[in-house]
Amino acid sequence: MTSGRPYHHGDLRRAVLAAAVDVITERGASAVGLRDLARRVGVSHAGPVHHFRDKAGLLTALAAEGFELLADALSATRDGGGDFVDLGAAYVRFAVEHRAHFEVMFRPDLHHPDDPAVAAARERAGALLQGGVAGEGEPGLAAVAAWSVVHGFATLWNTGALTRDPGDDPEVVGRAVAGFLFRDQGRGR
Repeated sequence: MTSGRPYHHGDLRRAVLAAAVDVITERGASAVGLRDLARRVGVSHAGPVHHFRDKAGLLTALAAEGFELLADALSATRDGGGDFVDLGAAYVRFAVEHRAHFEVMFRPDLHHPDDPAVAAARERAGALLQGGVAGEGEPGLAAVAAWSVVHGFATLWNTGALTRDPGDDPEVVGRAVAGFLFRDQGRGR
């Protein structure tokens, strides 16, 4: 039995990834299914399978794309003279503007974390984050602390878990939160 839907599509890979972002934004990563995505983009169910093989393959491509987008955002901030707080704000902005990517990127149970594209993009983003804390005591520990703060805040914001109203702009609040981490030892004590 054929569905009567064409296999070919202008840029099927891009269309399926965009549809997956929509599904994850609407209902979460667990709601993603290749048949549903094929229906959404108007092709037979074989189309997405040809490009991604399975759901994990699709989410791997989405994670790699997300890490690349994050690295681009961090690089632009750094190249614009941004400091740690600016990088933290860029991280939060990315997490809010690319919620679906963010939800998948840090869930290795959903994708293939050892995929070369994911590993390379994750390494690039990580190096940019780590560079933001250069000169701050023990670099490895400072990087983990910085990432924990901005990632934790972004996750709390995205999930609606903040019980107090910290403000309307996640980037402004994220900047203030990040500022607490490395402020001058002499101030505020």
